[in-house]
Amino acid sequence: MAIDIKKLLQSVVAHGSSDLHLVSRSEPQIRIDGALKAVNLPILTGEDIEEMTYALLTEKQKKQFEEELELDFALMLPGIGRFRANYYRTLGDIAAAFRIIPTAIPSLDELDAPAIYKKMVQREKGLVLVTGPTGSGKSTTLAAMLNEINLTENKHIVTVEDPVEFIHENKSCVFSHRETGRDTKSFAKALKYAMRQDPDIILIGEMRDKETIEAALTAAETGHLVFGTLHTNSAPGTINRIIDVFAGDEQGQIRSMISTSLVAVIAQVLLPKVGGGRVAVPEIMITNHAISNLIREDKVHQLYSQMQLGQGDTGMQTQAQVMLRLAKAGTITKEHAIQYSNKPDELKKQLGVR
Repeated sequence: MAIDIKKLLQSVVAHGSSDLHLVSRSEPQIRIDGALKAVNLPILTGEDIEEMTYALLTEKQKKQFEEELELDFALMLPGIGRFRANYYRTLGDIAAAFRIIPTAIPSLDELDAPAIYKKMVQREKGLVLVTGPTGSGKSTTLAAMLNEINLTENKHIVTVEDPVEFIHENKSCVFSHRETGRDTKSFAKALKYAMRQDPDIILIGEMRDKETIEAALTAAETGHLVFGTLHTNSAPGTINRIIDVFAGDEQGQIRSMISTSLVAVIAQVLLPKVGGGRVAVPEIMITNHAISNLIREDKVHQLYSQMQLGQGDTGMQTQAQVMLRLAKAGTITKEHAIQYSNKPDELKKQLGVR
């Protein structure tokens, strides 16, 4: 007999978990503080999971999943919570991953975010990128940034996501939340028509392809503040990823566009805290004259050393420097710092670890 999926999701929320995984031949698994943990329930079969998960779908969604073998959607269960769901198949069986989306949007102060974030959101135009692997808190950081604008500015904010995650209450701002597949056909098409919707600020849930990236850069150049995400692990790596999407003869123009429109790259990862919970480690690159020149002149490999200079004045920080500070304060262990670091050899030397 299949488990009641709504009761299971309610339990997941109550345990403070971030994710629920349903995969055949395994008990349900929940993620707490970044680590998976089996729930004390029977091992599931593919038939169990199909019965559980199909109970949450509309007929249209069932048809879409059966045709595409993949399904992304947002789910609101009154009295329980809001979730981002992904259905897929593994060895012929249906499987599902649910991400809990907090209904209360945190403030930048509640996230203990660097002070420079409040300066970023005061910009009138430009591109702000928040990057990192899946589950690194990108959506939460962006939601807190938009919340800050919602409290302090009078703007029209258009978000394009797949699916829509955080839903903002209109305070000082007006939000137009658009979901690909339901409200618009694609990110690129939504961005094309966003120009006619009188936006001040645009959030792009994921900059997946050349067309979307190009539209985002154009919007940032033409007087809009644009927020976007990529699955990259460092600030310099983000610049390379964007440039590499384009053909060789286009890359010079794209470097020029990035150099003039980019405001900042925040590349973050979540690390386990000593004593429980997780802490965000953000690498921050702010575009100044020196950074802009390096991007334009195709010297991305020099960005890292530039980020290490004059940090008190610029607000920039490297991942290694933040991890070193947190490890010395006892917030994270040296082992976790090295494990999650982009530059473990550099960090080992700074921590005095062989």
